[in-house]
Amino acid sequence: MPTHPVPTLPAPASSSAGIVSGPRGATGRILALDVLRGIAILGTLASNIWLFSTPGGPAAWISDGFATADPVRTVLQALSNGKFLALLTLLFGVGLELQYRSMVRRGLPWPGRYALRAAILFVEGLLHYVLVFEFDVLMGYAIASLLAAYLVGRSDRVVRVWGGVVAGVYVVLVVALTALLAMTSGVTSDQGAASGQDGSSGQGDGAAGLSTASWLDQVLLRITHMDVFRIELLLIVPSATVLFLVGSRLVRAGMFSMTEEGARLRRRLAWVGLGVGVPLNALTTWAGPSWVLVDRYLVPPLVALGILALGTTLVARTRPGATPSLLRRGIEGVGRTALSCYVLQNVLASAICYDWGLGLAGGDPWQVALIWAAISLTLMVAAPLWLRRWPRGPIELVMHRVYDARRR
Repeated sequence: MPTHPVPTLPAPASSSAGIVSGPRGATGRILALDVLRGIAILGTLASNIWLFSTPGGPAAWISDGFATADPVRTVLQALSNGKFLALLTLLFGVGLELQYRSMVRRGLPWPGRYALRAAILFVEGLLHYVLVFEFDVLMGYAIASLLAAYLVGRSDRVVRVWGGVVAGVYVVLVVALTALLAMTSGVTSDQGAASGQDGSSGQGDGAAGLSTASWLDQVLLRITHMDVFRIELLLIVPSATVLFLVGSRLVRAGMFSMTEEGARLRRRLAWVGLGVGVPLNALTTWAGPSWVLVDRYLVPPLVALGILALGTTLVARTRPGATPSLLRRGIEGVGRTALSCYVLQNVLASAICYDWGLGLAGGDPWQVALIWAAISLTLMVAAPLWLRRWPRGPIELVMHRVYDARRR
């Protein structure tokens, strides 16, 4: 049986440079990962809540052209758009690396039966898409994780080549789509000026035919227009594949190790991610709706790297044995039940915003922020209470039992 966690890698410069260490929770889990995962889940809700709060739901948000004239809403959206989803994706890659190391330590083949895990996740994502949310990411994660699983154990050279090719094609695709959006926007503006229209009537007509009064009608809409709603997978899968590999290699580079090498890497990523990524994000936010793809898919991963580095550094400063605050316990609980909280927060947002529920969509930006805060507080209270009795979230338990039963 192999004695090194990753026997295919060269020995690191420091004896613990590639090992995940640092503060751990009461269950022995790595505290930084749970806290960051909780932040990522709540941050993802901060981005998605604007879709739920649009009258007519996410479908109406698409027909309105991704644009908003409210500066307060623009700023609030910019604070969360894409960054925490990218952070969640990086952390998924970290988890993939830890699963790989666990399999190698036990002398089991990799990826082995990981395809079954990916298939279960895909089915969960499909149900989540049909029943709850048009912009589900679990289906994309399932496909990307299967691709990354076959690369994570390969040499650094192979990973760099494959990751570089996928990233290069992805960047070219996003830039080309952005150029197309810019040209289309210019033509539309010229046509509107020539006809004496303000360009708002078409958007209003598009949203007027959409309703959230019936949950069943929304389900049927998602099924019949799957080609429109699921086209985002073309952007999610390659992006997630690259970020999974980046998360895996960050573990090997010592990102989570409590060594000087690890601290130096975190400082560099924090400076680059926040010092360069945040100003770039500000530019793309105010560049106009034509830059929506760059603003959501290209810049956020850079900012997410900075958040990952800064968050890990702050958690590393936790005093051993210190009693965690209520806020940290809540966020950590959300992180430990991330999949369940991701689905639950979307269910709660639907029930609060849609007309078949409380019908609170269409409010001012501060009302939307209040809805986000209320759902986040609910998750931070419910998750630790659930974990007092069960070791995993409810969906995680089902996934684990299905996988375990199938394996036996």
